[in-house]
Amino acid sequence: MNQPANSQIPAMSDWHDLIAKMEQSINQTILGQETIVRQMVIATLSRGHILLEGDVGVGKTTLLKTVAETLGGNFERIEGTIDLMPHDLVYYTYIAENGKPGVSAGPVLKHGDALSIFFFNEINRARPQVHSLLLRIMAERSVHAFNETHYFPHLQVFADRNRIEKDETFELPAAARDRFMMELHVEQPKAEAQLKDLMFNTRFHDADKLVDSADKAVVPYDQLNDVAALIQEQVKASSTLQDYGFHLCRALREPAEYGIKISDVEVDKMIKGGMGPRGISYLARGARVNAWLNQREAIIPEDFHVILKQIAKHRIFLNPVYDYNRDEIIDTLIEAALDNVASP
Repeated sequence: MNQPANSQIPAMSDWHDLIAKMEQSINQTILGQETIVRQMVIATLSRGHILLEGDVGVGKTTLLKTVAETLGGNFERIEGTIDLMPHDLVYYTYIAENGKPGVSAGPVLKHGDALSIFFFNEINRARPQVHSLLLRIMAERSVHAFNETHYFPHLQVFADRNRIEKDETFELPAAARDRFMMELHVEQPKAEAQLKDLMFNTRFHDADKLVDSADKAVVPYDQLNDVAALIQEQVKASSTLQDYGFHLCRALREPAEYGIKISDVEVDKMIKGGMGPRGISYLARGARVNAWLNQREAIIPEDFHVILKQIAKHRIFLNPVYDYNRDEIIDTLIEAALDNVASP
């Protein structure tokens, strides 16, 4: 694949090697999450933000920290709590040695434009006001503070959410969820050997040491934007594949048009909202990245299939009468769309 003149970006073939090394390091550190790791790599090379959800103690935080280590760049983390205020992301106030109040840059600002990963732990414990500021940071990769606008061109937001506890938590608004390219559900490994390893191998008992054992800064984080743009430019989508991707997305908004039927559901009244332009753009971007990772120069249907659920599910909103069984209905809808839309 061609590169811009005078570019200092490693050859794209070298990037294949770097990404393979990154995945290998993560998978040696985090057991049994190979599929999730690949999806995180796709989101990263699409320059999309990532939200992990799952049960308590399945390794969401450890996984996110490990990925951050392998990406390199400056990393910041904040804990979602009910008393967290928007300004806590931007600045700290304190009493200086001279007894006078002082102000210092908060986690978003302290590294300037070198900030690579901002990790929001337990995001659903933060108040809606905090989500609103985070929305601006995610959407524009900038924030206005101290009478100037600060830009973070390399920023990727990682967040996790505990789906079990509901006390003192706040549901993310639809606009904020839409800013996450993918919502990924993390479960514990199913293989007996891996679970025994996690149970008895002392290497996995200290999460901080485990994360520290991962390879550091495997990929040059400050070149990811350029590499992502090259992938989008070089991987082609034929008109037939464009039609297929369009109809997959439309089937999730207008399932009745595609003959989709779901037991005990009025399909023509089921959907309240579906993927908008941002979501369908993410699907195309992710499909190109998946094709590139598999060393193909054009998209095939499977490139949509491997990421459709992760990109679409949190963007589909049902008539409230069906919310009691939301996850099962949406999973069935996505499978039905894949079955009913003819694959080229």
